[in-house]
Amino acid sequence: MPSPLLRLLLRRFALLLGVYVLLRAGFYWANQEVFREASGPEVVWAFWHGFRFDIAALLLLNLPFLLLSMVPRFDKGWQGLVRGVYLTLNATGMALNIIDSQYFKFIGRRTTDELFTITGDIQRQAGQLAFHYWFLVPPFVVLFGLLWYFYPMPTAAILPPSPIKSSPSRRLIRPLLAVVLIAALTVVGIRGGLQLKPLRTGHAFVQVPPVLGHLALNSTFTFLRSLGYQAVERRTYFQSDAQLQQALAPRMPDANPGAPRDNVVILLLESFSSEYTGIENGGRGYTPFFDSLAAGGLFFHDHYANGRRSIEALPAVLAGMPALMESPFITSNFQTNELHGLGELLGRQGYATSVFHGAENGTMGFNTFAGMVGVQQYFGLNEYPDGAQSPDFDGHWGIFDEPYLQYFARQLSKQKQPFFSTVFTLTSHEPFPVPTQYKDRFTPGKLPIHASIGYTDFALRQFFKTAAQQPWYKNTLFILLADHTSQTLTPEYQNTLGSYKTPLLLFHPGRKLPPANVGRITQQADIPATVLDYLGMAPGGKLLPFGYSVFDTLANGRAFFLTGGSYYLVHNDYVTELTADDKVRLYPYQRHNLPPTPIENAAKAQQYGRELRASVQYLTNGLLDNSLYKLPEQD
Repeated sequence: MPSPLLRLLLRRFALLLGVYVLLRAGFYWANQEVFREASGPEVVWAFWHGFRFDIAALLLLNLPFLLLSMVPRFDKGWQGLVRGVYLTLNATGMALNIIDSQYFKFIGRRTTDELFTITGDIQRQAGQLAFHYWFLVPPFVVLFGLLWYFYPMPTAAILPPSPIKSSPSRRLIRPLLAVVLIAALTVVGIRGGLQLKPLRTGHAFVQVPPVLGHLALNSTFTFLRSLGYQAVERRTYFQSDAQLQQALAPRMPDANPGAPRDNVVILLLESFSSEYTGIENGGRGYTPFFDSLAAGGLFFHDHYANGRRSIEALPAVLAGMPALMESPFITSNFQTNELHGLGELLGRQGYATSVFHGAENGTMGFNTFAGMVGVQQYFGLNEYPDGAQSPDFDGHWGIFDEPYLQYFARQLSKQKQPFFSTVFTLTSHEPFPVPTQYKDRFTPGKLPIHASIGYTDFALRQFFKTAAQQPWYKNTLFILLADHTSQTLTPEYQNTLGSYKTPLLLFHPGRKLPPANVGRITQQADIPATVLDYLGMAPGGKLLPFGYSVFDTLANGRAFFLTGGSYYLVHNDYVTELTADDKVRLYPYQRHNLPPTPIENAAKAQQYGRELRASVQYLTNGLLDNSLYKLPEQD
């Protein structure tokens, strides 16, 4: 017969499992559009599959509680202490999962220790976040109340028998065996079973469709598993550099002394998803100015972001590094590795280089990263006139887009030409504010972000009006793209590929741009190669091999991203997935729409599978060995 200690623990743990079923149901309800491609039985299987992650997460979270529970004391005072620890630990886990039901909408994955990278921002925004997400408090209160009310306390029915008739050895052996059994089950549960390697986040995504992995997971598991150093697994798909390079298929720009030494301005637009533009949706959008600008430039309809978080955008855009790690490069243990970017490469050619971001200096480590890639000047909230005391401060993150882009235009006029500058907008970030004077002009759309996108588009219009009056305007290449996608309403975008679909526009007011295939696949990581190619500068072995210049007419184009534990490679004909268990799946390419079912094409699966594996191996091993710039041809 199980000991009283073990029976109590089982009942208390079963209560937690029941709460996590409710949390998973709430997560599913809040994000139904993400799982719309899954059938009912597949969703049910994801719930069942999730028990494995719930057990592992709850055991890991409750280790202090388990240790206290092993003390064979059943008096009221001790059990009250154990109950307090139980409620405190699990209140944290419940809050994390409830918050993630909304945070998931913005980052497209369960949360990890990335929360520590934005702790300062969260503290500053605590008041407005509580105001906007008040509706998350009632479910937390209800679940906490259920946990408190149904928590099993010792009763006479389960108390140990009187020790009078038992020998001392028997009184010791039974509790000792219970402790050993609990310890063994805890170890097995945290590992997720008796398999060779412990349970990992990627194991959730082996089901079809893979997006159900987000449902099978819980935020407690992903957060706890990400704490501390996350070892990057070394890859050994290719045994020689020659094989690796051949599969990697790098293409580097050539030197062209006759190319123009134009200025280059990158406008990195917060959450400016393709779903919101009119030019990509038959005229139905919130970006009339952007649409008109695209009509006079090179607009790439098949462009994809390399990540789902703002912190992943700058490494891709300024250094050509796609986000193929679970943790952002900027906050990883590899941030001291050798890294070269456009700031350094153009600075060596006499360019003045700068990055502008109207948020508080230090936000997401942008100022530090700008310095890492050789950018000479960083302009944040501290450099803006009056900073957070300015009437242009939005009360949340930083300076509204319209005044900040006007400030950006004025600052560019002060820089020595030629210059290379990047500005990162911020108004179209949650909570999507619109200045008071424009409340009637940009009325809320069907999603909160729609009015904010309309305002950012208006701010772009005003920026180009001002820029057009500046002496540098006619000899400047403008590159407009987004950092990532955001809120979604259109079913056609509610899939794995659609969640990375963003626009890319190259515009030059004074010069015809070189010919380019606007129907090819492009990605954020193409920007460094594109800029160097346009300016006729060879990278000299200081450019990562993942991106291609959009002016390279011999390149078919490609895009990389990592989601749900799988790596993806996008080509014009197929999308290739490399799963967490090292299987290659192939899907027919459809713009911003990934079919839920893979198809068979052995030849293409082998070709693209090799290319994807080579890219993953080159990046991960290059980070581990600090050898990202060691391609054989670059030695």
